[in-house]
Amino acid sequence: MTRKQLPTFSNRFEAVDALRGLAMVWMTVFHFCFDLNHFGFWSQDFYRDIFWTGQRTLILSLFLFCAGLGQAIALAQGQSWSRFGRRWAQIAACALLVSAGSWLMYPQSFIYFGVLHGIALMLVVVRLTAHWGAWLWVAGALAIAIKFIYAYANEPPATSHFVEILNAPLLNWLGLVTRNPVTEDYVPLLPWLGVMWWGVAAGGWLTSQRPLLLTRPMPAPLKPLVGLGRWSLIYYMLHQPVLIGALMAVSWAMK
Repeated sequence: MTRKQLPTFSNRFEAVDALRGLAMVWMTVFHFCFDLNHFGFWSQDFYRDIFWTGQRTLILSLFLFCAGLGQAIALAQGQSWSRFGRRWAQIAACALLVSAGSWLMYPQSFIYFGVLHGIALMLVVVRLTAHWGAWLWVAGALAIAIKFIYAYANEPPATSHFVEILNAPLLNWLGLVTRNPVTEDYVPLLPWLGVMWWGVAAGGWLTSQRPLLLTRPMPAPLKPLVGLGRWSLIYYMLHQPVLIGALMAVSWAMK
C-alpha cells in the first residue's frame, strides 16, 4: 500500500490537539484538587487513595500517548533533527524551571525527574527507535511489564546493594525501584516509555493507513480543546502558578 503524504509539519491536526487538550483539562482539575488539599481547604490522600492515584496514572498515560502520537506525525511529515532539537530544548528548559520552582515550594521533595524530565528523555529514545514500526507495540508492552516483573521479583522489598543503587537518585529515573522516591512528581523511564512507544506505534499506523482520521476537523464544541492542545507546554508551565497564586490569595484573605 502506498503511504499517503501528510501535510507539512507547520500544520496541526485537530484530533490530536483536542486529545491533548482533554488531558490538560483533566490535569488542571486534578491539580486544583491537589492544591486545595495542600492549602487545607480539603482533606484528601493524593499519595495512597486509589481514586487519586488512578486518575494520575490515566492523565499521565493520555499525555504521554499524545506525545508519542505527535512524534510519529512529526516524523511522517519529515521533521528534521534540528527542528526536533529546538522543541526538545524548550521542553528541557521548562523541566529545569519546574525543578527550580518546586524546590522553592517543596525543598524536601522537589521535582527532579517529573513529567517534563521524563518526556525529554523519552522523546530522544522514541526518535531513535521510531523505525521499529509495529515492533513498538511489543517494545511498549515489555517496557511496562519489566517494571512490574521487577517489583514482583523484589517482594518483600529487597535490601541488596544492587537494589539500593537503583533506588538512589542517580539511577531511580530508570524506574526499577522498590520504593518511590520522596518527590512531588516522579515519571521514570519505566514503565512510562512503554506508553509513549504505544503512542508512536499508533501514530505510525494512523499516518500510513488512516491519515484522514488525523486530518478531519473537530466540531465547534471541541475547538477550545484544540486551541488548548496547541499551546500545551505554555499552559502546563502557567496553570499551577496561577492556581497556587489564586489559592494563596484566598487563604490570605480568609485570615
